[in-house]
Amino acid sequence: MDTLLEDVKIIELFFARTEQAIAELAAKYGSTCKRIANNILKCEPDAEECVNDTYLAAWNAIPPERPDPLRTYIFRITRNIATAKYHANTALKRNSYYDVALDELEECLTSASTIEQEVDAKELSQEIDRFLDSLDQESRVMFVARYWYSDSITEIAKRLRTTNNNVSVRLSRIRSKLKNHLQKAGYDL
Repeated sequence: MDTLLEDVKIIELFFARTEQAIAELAAKYGSTCKRIANNILKCEPDAEECVNDTYLAAWNAIPPERPDPLRTYIFRITRNIATAKYHANTALKRNSYYDVALDELEECLTSASTIEQEVDAKELSQEIDRFLDSLDQESRVMFVARYWYSDSITEIAKRLRTTNNNVSVRLSRIRSKLKNHLQKAGYDL
């Protein structure tokens, strides 16, 4: 039976500059990276390209980076690459799957268009983390699946064994709670 290496050992392989690091990273996180990219792009070849770009980015960043946790680090790279490719692909057209998920959150979040807002983005991220900590586990799973992994309402409903309507209503309520939470924390929405 094949066992997956621990993240620390994978990072050690990167520091040793052995190509086995990429193979182990792909074995452990490749399918989720592909899901993230495909949920954003809705195009298998583009998603595969993003995953390969993720491996290259990890190879170029580790070392000197020593990400902890590796999982979050790799998924963030994938998401950023896929989002950049999405914007490049859709400069003049819309991709309803990803745009709908972003539009749902738009009223809860301010735009990071100035330097001051970019500096405050980390604080906003921490405030959102505090909000997510206040949610029950299933609500947190729904929120992260929809707004981090860009899963469809149908995929979330299937995973949680509930209806699309239930997921939609709960996500709407969570967004409303998030908006209230952020307003109470002093964010001007």
